[in-house]
Amino acid sequence: MKIPLLVIGGGLSGLAAAIRAARFFPDVLLVERHFRLGGLNSYFFRHGMLLETGLHAITNYAEPGDKRAPLNRLLRQLKLHRDQFSFCQQRQSEVLFRGYGRLRFANNPQLLNSEIERQFPGSIDGFTELVGFLDHFDPFVVRPFVSTRDFLKNRLHDPLLVEMLLCPLLYYGSSHADDIDLSQFAIMFRAIYQEGMFRPSGTVKDLLDTLLDHYLLLGGTVRTGCGVKKIIRDGKRVTGVVFENGEELACDYILSTIGHRETRQLLGEPPSPEGSERLGFVENIYLLNPQQPSPLPTDRTIIFYNNGDRIRYKRPQLPVDLSSGVICFPGNFDNLPVREYIEVRSTHLANYHLWQELSSDATAYQAEKRRYAACSLGELEKIVGHFQSNIVYENSFTPVTVQRYTAKSEGAIYGSPTKVKDGDLGFANLYLAGTDQGFLGIVGAMLSGISIVNRQILPKI
Repeated sequence: MKIPLLVIGGGLSGLAAAIRAARFFPDVLLVERHFRLGGLNSYFFRHGMLLETGLHAITNYAEPGDKRAPLNRLLRQLKLHRDQFSFCQQRQSEVLFRGYGRLRFANNPQLLNSEIERQFPGSIDGFTELVGFLDHFDPFVVRPFVSTRDFLKNRLHDPLLVEMLLCPLLYYGSSHADDIDLSQFAIMFRAIYQEGMFRPSGTVKDLLDTLLDHYLLLGGTVRTGCGVKKIIRDGKRVTGVVFENGEELACDYILSTIGHRETRQLLGEPPSPEGSERLGFVENIYLLNPQQPSPLPTDRTIIFYNNGDRIRYKRPQLPVDLSSGVICFPGNFDNLPVREYIEVRSTHLANYHLWQELSSDATAYQAEKRRYAACSLGELEKIVGHFQSNIVYENSFTPVTVQRYTAKSEGAIYGSPTKVKDGDLGFANLYLAGTDQGFLGIVGAMLSGISIVNRQILPKI
């Protein structure tokens, strides 16, 4: 048996790529190592409750009439109608540097502009020039790494403003320690500060089911619980794969969405130097009883906080770095249906290697998870008030958890610091898409898969 196209990885990038290809030829196979699709954006059940992983907020919101916007281009490429979805916009988010200041932003860029004009009047002209520069900057041109920190310092002239603007973009997409490439910054600046954040009114399961049903109706095929052990190569061409169960499958083209290093490993190649450490995170989920009084804000969707005037965005020496983080209130979107529980999520930088060492002793590993979850809760309560007595359920994920369920090396959700913008891995019929191509966020990841299918596969099949 031989198929035209094999897509490795059933995350949103792989699913979007498979849908796009299946529109033109149905013999597409999408394989996912896990038993459930979604990758970093999936779900699990506990005590009869559906809990989401990843899908707290989607960037790149756009109104239906904006045909050039990434969100609407994505839907057109997938041949999905906007009215199939109900999108709920964020209420308002903020960057909080405790003891130094705060900046609010929403899906209206004018809010951030007015915040900067009020709090950093000496930098407003530089910020306006920055926006103009980014409007004409093409982030998808292949170019060497450019430090955004240095770039912003030369334009904004206020170190605090530089750090505050960087904070959400680092946490929402940077794979570089203490910095972000200028091209990545340009993508995330538009996605978060100019277009803004939203989420579907349903769950991530609803979204995945819609995409999967659409793909299957186009004639595509899915195999879950089907990991790839090896990519078979013949010189500068690939000829097929060997699955973990020993089965071999021949194919004309392969599109991998599992990561650059991970794909090279399937080819039997040693990992290439990445020039920077991989970054992992710990995430905590707290569900609260809505019947009890709560101090939590109802007008904030996400709070990006930092305890100081400069963010420390790198692998910590301890298992978790609580000096900065993200506090998300997934229920604080306009027109979102009332949920059974109030949900709070926190995210902090974490050290994969320390958690990996701990995982050899299940008792010690679980004890450390509980300890840091309690410490994280303490940090959150300093910012939003005390809610511990309202908690009815909590859970934590470490980089080890992420690696186990997504196969992301070291649990690094933003992948390799080195991006392959054209998806070219040096083979005639093997391509890379997803986070390691350089597209960021959920909309970006899906457009990544589509772009490689459009550019590299459809013209040749």
